[in-house]
This record gives sequence, structure tokens and C-alpha cells, in this order.
Amino acid sequence: MADLLTHVLAAYTLFTVASWRFEWFTKRWVAIAMIGALLPDLNRLGLLVIDATLESVLGVPFSLDAMQTIGGVCLLAGVGAVVLTERHRRAFGFLLAGAFSHLVIDGLKAYADGAAGTWLYPITWYRHPTPNLYVSSDPTVLVLTGIIAGSVFLYERYWL
Repeated sequence: MADLLTHVLAAYTLFTVASWRFEWFTKRWVAIAMIGALLPDLNRLGLLVIDATLESVLGVPFSLDAMQTIGGVCLLAGVGAVVLTERHRRAFGFLLAGAFSHLVIDGLKAYADGAAGTWLYPITWYRHPTPNLYVSSDPTVLVLTGIIAGSVFLYERYWL
């Protein structure tokens, strides 16, 4: 759960700072980008529902493993853009940008074999070497991200 909250706080920080630059970039779009940062972790639904159940409900072969790939988040952002707003293209862009921030941050974490996941699929199956900057279960990462996000919140609230 700390990993999920870290991604949401990182998206909040990144997109709030970006919103200071552009007038049209409102809190609504920051929130949509934060939702986009959640998209790659929808594969965690597999902890609650097995793939066979989803296959029987949908009637087609289905797996949640592709959610943490560029192809998976593009598909989810497209569905989310249609559902979220009347500004479909902008919503798609912000959902995709939030999801991409999640994938980039995940590309930096430590894996046992030293290679990142296949998040570049369907472009390539290549698993690039990761710099092993953090472990996803490390609470220090969450605390640091929380402090940075809190600082951005306070700066925006009281100084802008």
C-alpha cells in the first residue's frame, strides 16, 4: 500500500508544480493525473479475483498482468477518458501522463534480478537494467514523498 500512495503523492507533486506554469492546468487535471498514477497498479485486483473468474465473466481469455505495461495503461487511459469527462483528448493525456510517471518511478526500483519489469510492452519485451534506487516496501520512500508533497501543498496554499 505504501507503494501505491507513493505513486499518488509523486503524481500530485509533479502535476501541481506543472500547474503553476499553465493557466488552463487546474486542480481537476491534477486529480485526473493522480488517478492515472493508479492505473498500472490495477493489476493488484488479481489478489482479490483470479484470472479464471474474469475469463468466465467476460467470456474471453483475460489476464491482469498487462496492466503494468505501456500498452495496458494506454488501453485503461482510453477507457477512462471516455468515462471521465467531455474533454476526452485532454483527459486521455493526463491519465496517460500520470500512468507514465508511475511506470518511470517503478523502472527505478530494486528487483531481485537487477532488471526492471516488462513495462515497455508492446513496444519491446526488453527488461532494462534498473539503478536499484529503492525497494517498493521501504517506508522511507513514502515518508520522503509525503514530505515533498506536503511542502508543495503548503507552498501552494500559503504562498501562491
